[in-house]
Amino acid sequence: MTAPHRPRPADALPRHDPLSDAEALALADADAPLIEELCRRAAARRDALFGRTLTYSPKVFLPVTNLCRNHCDYCSFRRSSGDAGEWTMSPAEVRATLEAGRRSGAGEALLCLGDRPETAFPAYRRTLAEYGHASTVDYLVQVSQLALDAGLLPHTNAGVLSREELRRLRPYNVSLGLMLENVSLRLCAPGMPHHKAPDKRPAKRLQMLEQAGELRIPFTSGILLGIGETRRERVESLLALRASHRRHGHLQEVIVQNFVPHSGTRPLTSQAVEALELRHAIALARLILDDEVSVQTPPNLNAERLEPLIEAGLNDFGGVSPVTPDYVNSQSPWPHLRTLQARCAGMGFQLRARPPLHPRWAAAPEWLDERLREPTAQVTARLQQRPPEGRPLQ
Repeated sequence: MTAPHRPRPADALPRHDPLSDAEALALADADAPLIEELCRRAAARRDALFGRTLTYSPKVFLPVTNLCRNHCDYCSFRRSSGDAGEWTMSPAEVRATLEAGRRSGAGEALLCLGDRPETAFPAYRRTLAEYGHASTVDYLVQVSQLALDAGLLPHTNAGVLSREELRRLRPYNVSLGLMLENVSLRLCAPGMPHHKAPDKRPAKRLQMLEQAGELRIPFTSGILLGIGETRRERVESLLALRASHRRHGHLQEVIVQNFVPHSGTRPLTSQAVEALELRHAIALARLILDDEVSVQTPPNLNAERLEPLIEAGLNDFGGVSPVTPDYVNSQSPWPHLRTLQARCAGMGFQLRARPPLHPRWAAAPEWLDERLREPTAQVTARLQQRPPEGRPLQ
């Protein structure tokens, strides 16, 4: 008697890329053999799109302020006014950090901060007034100009911004960013990690994503794994990012980021994301997103498992800093670039520095303010001359 045919993992995959919505959702529940086949398929697609080159952006990290009105259960970055470790960078500190970044060969100035601290902390409003500003966005304009003066290209992650605030920052930033994290309203319910974070409501973040596209702002977004989400919710989030990009063409890169547990996290988020889960999410991101969108995963959060993640289809490591720590994940130091280069080379890849504005968007006039054209060209030329291994990292 002939045994019934059991489909092999490859037989379960559609024959085309990108996946349709229905196909992607069906693959949310893939078992381990099918995930391995997804990774092989995603890696082949990555190679066809980007070749055997993996990229990163040499940057300097400016935590403009760690004050934030939200309370995400998994965040170790945010502070309230008066907390130990509260910090708002002064203009002098900004200048010193930018100069150190410029000397190190960085091309990007990442401006990162909490959501709308002036609405929650009177002391912070007084600090802004001392610096001559009425709002955080006013100060971000100054900091962005300081970065440009130092020969670095600003990229700002300032949480949820209004259309007018996006419009104000556009002439000073080659790109902006906001992690979608997840489209699930379930994660905003009582007892869930976004319950006390009004700016993490999916509708707010999707609205900003749309407005950035309408304003022709090159954009970075992504999903966050390990905060209590389901696999299906991850796929739904990737599909929401793709839908916005297809309307506007503004997503340069999508980050697939794993939460790394640290002291003080709630039990809901205390478990590290397993390598298989992260590989699954990376592979689906590459198979869901359109050709021009890079798939990025932070190397400092995955120092012991970079090779299997590369095999899952990522093509970019995002920002890596020669002089500043990852203030959002302070317990996860950046890799030494020589080590990162060697590990990439061991898999047959070249590691290459890039500016925060990807070439496709830099080449199209509608995506870059006129005053940013020359700085972008200068930084791009400088990074093209950078040795492949870069400089040693602290």
